[in-house]
Amino acid sequence: MDFINTYLLDEQFTTAATRIFIALILSGMIGFERELKNHSAGFRTHILVGVGSCLMMLLSLYGFEEFINNYDNVRFDPARIPSYVISGIGFLGAGTIMVNGMTIRGLTTAASIWAVAGLGLVIGVGMYSEAILTTLVILLSLVFLNNFEKRFRKGRGKLSFQILVGPQLNIGVLLEVLDKFDTKIRKLEVEKDAGLDRNVLIELDNGFHIDEVKLYDYISKIEHVKHVNEVQ
Repeated sequence: MDFINTYLLDEQFTTAATRIFIALILSGMIGFERELKNHSAGFRTHILVGVGSCLMMLLSLYGFEEFINNYDNVRFDPARIPSYVISGIGFLGAGTIMVNGMTIRGLTTAASIWAVAGLGLVIGVGMYSEAILTTLVILLSLVFLNNFEKRFRKGRGKLSFQILVGPQLNIGVLLEVLDKFDTKIRKLEVEKDAGLDRNVLIELDNGFHIDEVKLYDYISKIEHVKHVNEVQ
């Protein structure tokens, strides 16, 4: 009972528990948005980053009070631990970035993890209003700007098609053919099919209205290309 009264019901513990709980809610909201879109770092990852960062900030603020009060020669910079959190969280964000051919995925999720780490630090220091405002800004950016970006790209137009090729095909030959049509490659992914064949998924910028029939005819004449299918 004395332990509970001394450590669990004091003002410092109540403050810490409140901040950790707020960090859990706000970071969980951002993580839930990532989870809905099936990204590699979702609900649990964002909660752990947010709560962990908050805990590090609480350690920085309150963990060394006893030493500072009891020893005059002890000096401590409360910004030192948070600075290591901000720089060190990069390894986790880097783990969510995946490079597949000419496509890079996970950059937004990596950025959201870094932002959640900042949220945890801000909540840990007691800046609740700033943390709530930042959470709203992040969620609005992730949800609405993503839809805006899709509409913007849709307006510009794109051409997507899939090619089944044999293992002997040199991708460089395919790129040379695409270069003749003076277009920009948005995405190029190579996946293994059954056996030794490969599926090549290509997405082109179709702002200049490429002659699709002519393009498919050129590609189909490349050696080791088995067939070309348009992707809607």
